[in-house]
Amino acid sequence: MGSLRLTLCTAVLAVAAFTPVAQAANGGSVSVTPSSPAPGADLALRVTGCAGKTATAASAAFVADARLTGAGGSLAGETRVRSSIAPGSYDVKITCADFEVKGRITVVADKSATPTAPASPAAPVNAGGGWTATHLSAMQPRATGPGTGHAVTGLVLAGVAAVAVVLRSSRRSRRTD
Repeated sequence: MGSLRLTLCTAVLAVAAFTPVAQAANGGSVSVTPSSPAPGADLALRVTGCAGKTATAASAAFVADARLTGAGGSLAGETRVRSSIAPGSYDVKITCADFEVKGRITVVADKSATPTAPASPAAPVNAGGGWTATHLSAMQPRATGPGTGHAVTGLVLAGVAAVAVVLRSSRRSRRTD
């Protein structure tokens, strides 16, 4: 259990060390993760030192203003970077109940996004029907009754039952005599 705690504490410290922080005049701070987002990326914002339960983070780089909520002086929220925005630095303004923090984020070019043609099939898709498409006649309902095999089986069973009744009756009649 001790190694798990050590691992978690180390991970928290590493994230805290590599997250950019803006300091407010009254000791509050803001962190943005990831620190250098690409267009269309989701951002996690966290502000500390705010006495209110809500705050708003606004930037021209955001799709919409982020609403930060929380308690105990720590507020968090999420937003998304505009997918059509050009790489560069953009101001972020966080308005809290008792202070305002200004910071900057740097939007970087998305290296993984390469323009490609939309996917389209090269041939028609076999939408099949599976077995039923080739054996449709087997799936048609047919009115069938008992055949010759059923009739013979029924007669044999009736004969066996009749013999059993006769034998049992004859045994009883011998005992009563």
